[in-house]
Amino acid sequence: MENRHVHIGTIIGVTCCRFLLAIVFIFSGFIKANDPIGTVYKIQDYLEAWHISQFIPNGIPYLGAIMMAVFEFALGFYLLFGLHRKITPILLLLFMGCMTPLTLWLAITAPISDCGCFGDAIILSNWETFWKNIILLIAAIIVFKWRKTLIVKFVSNKVDWIIALYGIVFIIVYTIYCSYYLPVFDFRPYHIGANIPEGMKIPEGEKPTTYETTFIYSKDGKEQEFTIDNYPTDSTWTFIDSKTRIKEQGYEPPIHDFSIISHLDGDNLTQSILGSDKYTFLLTSPHLKNADDGNMDAINSIYDYSYEYGYNFLCITASSDEEIQIWQENTGAEYPFALMDEITLKTIIRSNPGLLLLKNGTVINKWSTNNLPNEEMLCAPLENIPIGHLNKKTITYKLTEVLGWFICPLLLLTLCDLIWLKWQEKKKRITNKHNL
Repeated sequence: MENRHVHIGTIIGVTCCRFLLAIVFIFSGFIKANDPIGTVYKIQDYLEAWHISQFIPNGIPYLGAIMMAVFEFALGFYLLFGLHRKITPILLLLFMGCMTPLTLWLAITAPISDCGCFGDAIILSNWETFWKNIILLIAAIIVFKWRKTLIVKFVSNKVDWIIALYGIVFIIVYTIYCSYYLPVFDFRPYHIGANIPEGMKIPEGEKPTTYETTFIYSKDGKEQEFTIDNYPTDSTWTFIDSKTRIKEQGYEPPIHDFSIISHLDGDNLTQSILGSDKYTFLLTSPHLKNADDGNMDAINSIYDYSYEYGYNFLCITASSDEEIQIWQENTGAEYPFALMDEITLKTIIRSNPGLLLLKNGTVINKWSTNNLPNEEMLCAPLENIPIGHLNKKTITYKLTEVLGWFICPLLLLTLCDLIWLKWQEKKKRITNKHNL
């Protein structure tokens, strides 16, 4: 009787560990696939922390982001359905065996603020990440130990290959889609429907974090930093870069570094932009030298449209004067430019360039450079066309839509495969009958 209770307890324990690992890895892989550009930025942070970023080709972080999303999702997906029961637990154990020491190093040295395991959906401190990985490592060891006897397969051998293959194909396609366009689920504080001024508010009684933004200018081959209080008005100075530093840590609201500085005269345009009841198009680019200029005709058309209807249009960037000048010469840009912190620009939208539509400080719409509104869509004032109004799709709606795209083709392919197998069996029986 005691052995029976121990056996039941073992089954329950192994099953709990299995589903814990499956859920965590599916969620982690999906979040990375949902925001592959964010994963690229996090990989670049790691490379800089290891002081090897200059030796790594630019395409490696992008390839790494896709591979991480696919690998984690596939491991969780296979473990959930009991596919590849021999190799999946081994790969899980090896993965956790590598990641746990890495997160211990992150917790001790803190070269970056968070590991980025779950993107912007769930932000854990480095120590929280380490203890999370300890739990997952223990679960991986348990699953590995009983992988041959207690990992039950939930699908038949007839269709397991197509389910395994479809899981990989789905997550690759989803990753490419979110990279080409924008994340389907936006967990950042600049999501559609977010009010930026509200996100900048500090609760009563809380002490705010104090920041200082400095601007690096060059003159006669010499670089010098300026604050907003002693911003150079002499046109002989050339803008190089801007940096935002924490002077004193306090309560940090979701949006704490949204500051727009005019490139022309150094005026702070933040309040005039956020407080305007007119529509405002913000073309964003962390660095124009890295921006995709393939859709410049569309951007210039949007600027012409905004000028015609009296809307604001501004390109905000962290680029130098030289980069801005080159961009203007190459693209024929006539719109004004303003300066913003590079990290903030990367957070606002995962596209370079990207386009943001604001009104009364609320994010009305966002577009990547690959799906900018065209002339047919901009056929009337924004008040009278769909893109000028908030998208009504809720997270629940989007989740249902993604699950539908995942489940429906999977069921259809599985059904087709079963029909094919049944037809093959019938054909084989008829052949055997004739041979007799």
